[in-house]
Amino acid sequence: MGINKRDEGKKVNSNINVTPMVDVMLVLLIIFMVITPMLNNKVNVDLPKADAAVVMEDANKEDAVVVAVTRDGRTFLGGDQVTIDDLGSKISAKLENKTSKQVFMRADTRANYGKVMDAVDGIRSAGVSQLGLLTEKRDTESAPVKK
Repeated sequence: MGINKRDEGKKVNSNINVTPMVDVMLVLLIIFMVITPMLNNKVNVDLPKADAAVVMEDANKEDAVVVAVTRDGRTFLGGDQVTIDDLGSKISAKLENKTSKQVFMRADTRANYGKVMDAVDGIRSAGVSQLGLLTEKRDTESAPVKK
């Protein structure tokens, strides 16, 4: 069995190890460099006001192109179910003889936002110049009062 002997000649090392501190500071610097540009991308936009009755009259026409997205993620062109990949080609086929490239879109309130955006991308890929988003008319009795 060995005897532990304290060597009085050796001094305690009191130097600060700065390597972990530099690593943490570099990670924080990178995080702030990535996040800072994202904070400045907020743009305030005043949206145009439109008369909903005029839009609904155009959407109710017999030859209007209407795309619908259900809450379970299915996409319909008129009354026919289509896939997102076929949506652009089928819309462009319906709009080839029309002068106004206008499409109307209905989406369920609980529809997945990603599915709705995929449908919008499919509509835009068909060369549509105007996309109308259809909503239900709010009851005036149940509407909240603005102060």
